[in-house]
Amino acid sequence: MQAAVVLVSFTALLYLIEFVDVAGFHGSLDRSFGVKPRQLSGLDGVLFAPLLHDGWAHLAGNTIPVLVFGFLAMAGGLAQWIVVTTVIWLVSGIGVWLTGDAGTVTIGASGLAFGWLAFLLVRGIFNRSFKQILVAAVLFFYWGGVLWGLLPGDQQISWQAHLFGALAGLLMAFLAARASRVRAARTVATGPAPGNLAA
Repeated sequence: MQAAVVLVSFTALLYLIEFVDVAGFHGSLDRSFGVKPRQLSGLDGVLFAPLLHDGWAHLAGNTIPVLVFGFLAMAGGLAQWIVVTTVIWLVSGIGVWLTGDAGTVTIGASGLAFGWLAFLLVRGIFNRSFKQILVAAVLFFYWGGVLWGLLPGDQQISWQAHLFGALAGLLMAFLAARASRVRAARTVATGPAPGNLAA
């Protein structure tokens, strides 16, 4: 329930921002707050670009991936999801800022979606979890084709955002699995916390 509330709220925020941009600013927020590669004036786009979309069709195309991948990525808890999402968000944006084509403006939540997808595809391997590997197999069956978006192709699509988002997702899957193993080892070493005794 918590995951559903968070992701639906986040998606609703994306639609609200798009409505404000279209109705109140005639799309100018995209140009003002997108990532502009290697321009200091475009560096703030690292923070804001995932919240902006180039029209309703662009937003609609990202909606299902954001809801599905974001929801599944929260299986490890809200705190872990926040850390994973923050790293994907920043790495994807910084990667675009460093390597994107000059003169372009990059916006959209697809970098987040690719990061969550990559996280979901490999976390089961790092965690040695059959259930998570099974989820990854289902996701790959239905969504594997989108991974072509990691390669250069359509000039209207930022493959850099996809690639760096996915790399961040892979990194976070590894770090999250290692953190889980460390916590498990500490629990075994110290034993369960003593309970209260009642007379």
